[in-house]
Amino acid sequence: MTRRTASLPPDYFDGIYAGHPDPWGFTTSAYEAAKYDATLAALSEETYADALEVGCSIGVLTRRLAERCTRLLALDVAETALAAARARCAACPNVTFRRAMVPTEWPPGRFDLVVLSEVLYFFTPADLDRLAAHLIGAVKPGGEVMLVHWTGETDYPSSGDDAVEAVIAATAGTLAHRHHSRTAEYRLDVLQARAAL
Repeated sequence: MTRRTASLPPDYFDGIYAGHPDPWGFTTSAYEAAKYDATLAALSEETYADALEVGCSIGVLTRRLAERCTRLLALDVAETALAAARARCAACPNVTFRRAMVPTEWPPGRFDLVVLSEVLYFFTPADLDRLAAHLIGAVKPGGEVMLVHWTGETDYPSSGDDAVEAVIAATAGTLAHRHHSRTAEYRLDVLQARAAL
């Protein structure tokens, strides 16, 4: 399978959502439900003051993360997906949604938790390096980065394994690789920033 040579642009995702309101089955898939359970179980803190979710899609994981966060900023490139996410999380005043194309449009601020679930393989190696540089500056001391990615074959710019390993390597001087687990279909990794001295 030939891989795409550029990070996937916003119109790719706009087209996906135009064809189906839940193109990856986030609301119906047993795989997704089990993966969300594992994601939340791997978090070390009961509550995070400031969290960032990159690639929130239609807000299914966002809704569950909101229960663990005082403030949660959720980003996506597709306005259709963001509209669905806002509706799904209407009862969550602690969640703010923003349209942004990462890594070019990275939000200001620092976070106790950054979640990148099923997004890294959409980026080229060069954009993964840029994203890793943002993570280094964005995670508070002791904060965590959650990486959850499908490991099957795609035509995306990177495979799930290659994308995650690239981010782990690029942040190794700042973020320690605290947890790794994998199933037959996905891998879950948690990176943690050094605590302040």
